[in-house]
Amino acid sequence: MAKKNQFRRNQDHIYGYSFVAPTIIGLLILNVYPLIQTIYLSFTSAKAFGDYDFVGLGNYVTMLTSGEFWRATWNTLLFCILTVPVGVLLALLVAILLNSKIRGKVVFRAIFFLPMVVAPAAVAMVWKWMFNSEYGIINTMFHLDTGWITDPKIVILTVAIVAIWSSIGYDAVLLLSGIQNISKSYYEAASLDGATKIQQFFRITLPMVSPTLFVVMIMRLMASIKVYDLIYMMVGEGNPALSKSQSLMYLFYRESFVSGNRGYASAIVIFTVILIGLITGIQFIGQKKWVNYEV
Repeated sequence: MAKKNQFRRNQDHIYGYSFVAPTIIGLLILNVYPLIQTIYLSFTSAKAFGDYDFVGLGNYVTMLTSGEFWRATWNTLLFCILTVPVGVLLALLVAILLNSKIRGKVVFRAIFFLPMVVAPAAVAMVWKWMFNSEYGIINTMFHLDTGWITDPKIVILTVAIVAIWSSIGYDAVLLLSGIQNISKSYYEAASLDGATKIQQFFRITLPMVSPTLFVVMIMRLMASIKVYDLIYMMVGEGNPALSKSQSLMYLFYRESFVSGNRGYASAIVIFTVILIGLITGIQFIGQKKWVNYEV
């Protein structure tokens, strides 16, 4: 009997491992191995025909003493500052409006979510045309002469506007799901106590939706740090404003695929991963003071 039970347990283990094996294998091949290879490449210098020379910390020294690298780092952080707080706040407001009693809520949800199903390249090209300083619809409508994507002073703001517009629908849908999971009994009890809608928002809605809000902030922050496609499509090489909008991922692309300096590009990626880890860690420490996990 004991041998039979042991056989069943072993059989259950085999079944369990067989179910998770595809995910684990995919994780090892697509995530773990590339990370290890990138770490190795960051200590090398690329040569012809796929050969590499080990240079130790040379790439990191070059990176940390490069003014261009620090400008790209500042551009990335500035992009996060411009997009994350404003984007999450607007998404929360949209989620609250979509949760209210209005006609055609399903249609509005589809409209707000639509930018997420459109190719980023298409989004960037349409906005690039709208922001064109010569024939763009924005300058034409408001009789302006602003170089939205050529002026170094405002180019990062222009890209941030497009990023917020592109992500607000997806974030709003996530926050809407969190708001709809809040029990109606809380609002009924608050109404009986004479609480206003604003008081209900700050005392009930905001604390109860804070776990979802925290997840949205983490996702939006990671996406902002890894921004590349909007800058590549809207600004691009040859633009005088590129130095003021070039992000870390854009610098990685240029060093790796244009200049062929894959060792230096790998060092930039490792720095970006560490930066994401540090900021995410700070957020996880800070969330203990404002995220409410109590039901």
